[in-house]
Amino acid sequence: MALGHAPLGLLGLVFIAGSLVMLFLTILPGVSWVPPLRDTYFLRAETMGIRGARPVTQWTFFYVCGLENLNCGFPQAAMGIGSNAWAPGGFGVPRELVGEYADGTTSHYYWYMWRFGWVFFIIGLFFEVIAFFVGFLACLGRLGAAMAGLVAGTALFFNTLAVCLMTATFVKMRNAFLANRIPAQIGAHGFGLAWGAWFALLIAVGLFFAGVAAGGGRKKSDHVHSTSRGSRRNRSRGSNLEFGSRRRVKEEYN
Repeated sequence: MALGHAPLGLLGLVFIAGSLVMLFLTILPGVSWVPPLRDTYFLRAETMGIRGARPVTQWTFFYVCGLENLNCGFPQAAMGIGSNAWAPGGFGVPRELVGEYADGTTSHYYWYMWRFGWVFFIIGLFFEVIAFFVGFLACLGRLGAAMAGLVAGTALFFNTLAVCLMTATFVKMRNAFLANRIPAQIGAHGFGLAWGAWFALLIAVGLFFAGVAAGGGRKKSDHVHSTSRGSRRNRSRGSNLEFGSRRRVKEEYN
């Protein structure tokens, strides 16, 4: 049995709520030490051989931290990857990571890649919060479902850019460390939460637009049923008229 716009809208809200929870867990590591935040990071590298660096460095959304997200530097918006990670000049850092940006700690490529990725996360979060509240209208009708789908689709667009730039930035960083024989690994929690938030939002967008289609299908079905009932009434009326006409002719003949 096909679901109507109300159940589909409610399911869409559930998936958007789940996406928001995962997105906040992606953004907040370093702010608190409670699980799972202390285990959430984008990249970890053993940087003891790098001047001015911690023995182990973990990159999160706002912070560069040590092991288990302790000993963090000060929070920065759209920070350079070398900010608070190592000393200017980056002695011992893979060459492709170091440049003139962020006080001589970050290269041109990584400065802009993560800067834009960071900004797209914030824009996507903004639209996703709006989509959550607009999503309540999806339970009321097709217009509400369409509005929720459009806002959630906008959030999905920016979140797609964000997670793709995040993935490209930190996977290339890991590869650069490994190429220089510096142990490094991608954060399973950080990447899992970011991509999980994206996937949940994708499902929510699909559910909202399915609610639009479901409402349209029901109206079409109602129209067909109404037309069918009208046709039956017309046929019945026509049969009665024909029967009455025949009866009058018979009476006149008699």
